[in-house]
Amino acid sequence: MTDYSKIDFSPILQLTSDEVVTHSFVKDVPLKSGKTLALVTLDNGRDHTRPNTMGPATLLELGTTFDALTERARRGEIHAVAVTGKPFILAAGADLSKVGDIPSKEVATLLPQLGHFVLGKQATFGVPSFVFTNGLALGGGVEIGLNADYRTIDRSTAAFALPEVFLGLIPGWGGAYILPNLIGIENALKVIVENPLKQNRMLKPHDVFDLGIADAIFDSATFLEESIDWADKVLTGEITVKRPNVPGKVERMVKWDAAIGIARKMLESRIGTVPKSPYAALDLLKAAKSGTKEEGFAREDEVLGELISGDQFQASIYAFNLVQKRAKRPAGAPDRALAKKVTKVGVIGAGYMASQFALLFVRRLRVPVVITDLDQAHVDKGVAYIHDEIGKLQEKGRISPDEGNRLRALVTGTTDKSLFADADWVIEAVFEELSVKQDVFEEIEQYISDDAVLATNTSSLSVEQIGAKLKHPERLVGFHFFTPVAVMPLIEVVNTPNTDEATLSTAMVTAAALKKNAVITADTPGFVVNRVLAKVLGEAMHAVDDGTSFETVDEGFAPLGLPMPPSALLDLVGLTVGAHVLDTHHAAFPDRFYRSENLHKLAEYGTLLEKDSKGRIKGVDKTAAKIVSGGKNPWTKEQILQRLEDGLADEIHRMLVDDHVVAAPEDIDLCMILGAGFPFQMGGITPYLDRVGASERVFGDTFHHPPVKGVA
Repeated sequence: MTDYSKIDFSPILQLTSDEVVTHSFVKDVPLKSGKTLALVTLDNGRDHTRPNTMGPATLLELGTTFDALTERARRGEIHAVAVTGKPFILAAGADLSKVGDIPSKEVATLLPQLGHFVLGKQATFGVPSFVFTNGLALGGGVEIGLNADYRTIDRSTAAFALPEVFLGLIPGWGGAYILPNLIGIENALKVIVENPLKQNRMLKPHDVFDLGIADAIFDSATFLEESIDWADKVLTGEITVKRPNVPGKVERMVKWDAAIGIARKMLESRIGTVPKSPYAALDLLKAAKSGTKEEGFAREDEVLGELISGDQFQASIYAFNLVQKRAKRPAGAPDRALAKKVTKVGVIGAGYMASQFALLFVRRLRVPVVITDLDQAHVDKGVAYIHDEIGKLQEKGRISPDEGNRLRALVTGTTDKSLFADADWVIEAVFEELSVKQDVFEEIEQYISDDAVLATNTSSLSVEQIGAKLKHPERLVGFHFFTPVAVMPLIEVVNTPNTDEATLSTAMVTAAALKKNAVITADTPGFVVNRVLAKVLGEAMHAVDDGTSFETVDEGFAPLGLPMPPSALLDLVGLTVGAHVLDTHHAAFPDRFYRSENLHKLAEYGTLLEKDSKGRIKGVDKTAAKIVSGGKNPWTKEQILQRLEDGLADEIHRMLVDDHVVAAPEDIDLCMILGAGFPFQMGGITPYLDRVGASERVFGDTFHHPPVKGVA
């Protein structure tokens, strides 16, 4: 058992000398029963844009406050202690701003130990402890409450979650032990593992209450008053707290390990085995079914110390900062004041992709959207699809009936191109062939104003060449979405040599209005995401053509941490599309990108993977395996991985140094995280290539200085 009182916490305190301290303000509250409640309010003195956080100095001050309250309780001066936060915010968890400066695992372990030491004091006041969650509570903010005896929550709380696994960590201030013993293993798995991996899904306040994480829920206007009154009734015995999901003997004996086993298989199928934190969380949750709280805390200390000092957490922080900061301030973006106002959108095409565009534009911009196609039948089908999708949103309660009617009224279709005359933004979604795109833009330019912006969704063609027949090529910009359009957060905004500042600014402002993250790229083959993926798929098919099985290739690629193996990626993008992507890049860079004739044969056959009735992959289709057989020089898994790593390091270095595709390695990583699903815990592709030595092997340097890696 760890004696936290004997630990020297000064090394971790020294790293955060500029910490924004969340102070602990104490006020005695007389209760109706005649008892006294000591109310601790956490407040960092900043407005709502800077939530309370729990750094070392904050924790030590809170610990001193708790010690004083323990002494007062011993003297009989107070009968309960409650913690709450400044308006609308309890705490956003640990202060991680200086974790990159942690020099060793030993120092890293001090952070979970300090949290356990301080928050655990709530169990030793000698009087009941309460936490009134009056607003945002994330990570350690949730664990403040878990360490108390009783909890209430504001019905309007905007965010409540344990997001640690998303960041490469585990709930390490008691959450991994206390939560499953409070709400049961299956519920704890959802909160600690499943939700973070679903784009950091939050719990709604009524979910927190229904699960039994909170014992009472009150409206915002009277939250503090009602929480204090409720606490008084708990103290007097007028209210007896009953928690609905506390695990019993049967759950511990029968369900616990089975639930862990199911979760492990789910993780392996969804994310592979490279990310460490989800599996570390599973191990801690499994161990939490027995043993003491002190033993559980000691396990959290050890695991969290390893993760904080390891590569994946540092990579996660790097990736998190990219998405939260760089994505909000895109490199090379022109002045927003130059952007043209978009009051009407035209979509050329009425197929699936075009309809997805139209739906997104009408939902986000709330402006008229007109679609067109070769004949009225296609147009009518496209409009009907969009109207139907709006209806589905209405059925799910995501929009009101009135809003649904307004959106449907804004979407029209026509074969009369003159109805595009007042459109400010026109985007095409037609067949991926240069001449086709050139012709549709040449035609539509006859009808639109000189100020209208033209956008192409091409994924591989030269945007400049697409505009070759335009009278005003300066109005053309690439606007490359990723599918599914409504879900994927990235747009590659392609800046051609002709694109003017007003057009580029309009594209960036429009992307933001669509609630997408935009990265400006040069007009080069594949831009960023498809160029990197072409390298990945090309190396995979090269190995297969040389006689390596798809199974071996998939295993060889696994350490890269891709969201899916190459065989599944080919199946997802489509064999015909995959072959086209490789052909395009081979034509542009024949000495570096591989073209596979076998992939064309697979495209003709139409199937790569065998699946069951539910669409789950069973393995490589036997006929597909025969089609690609015949190679005489199979690669080992080690050869596969090193060739891939070195090939990626070389290509990305060329993209940055020779072709200036984007401004910096950070933009490559941002694109791959948001557009290709590279996991946060790898930090994108360039930190990974630095860590494994590929950058040094290929060009004698690293992408990042210093490299993004841990100290363990």
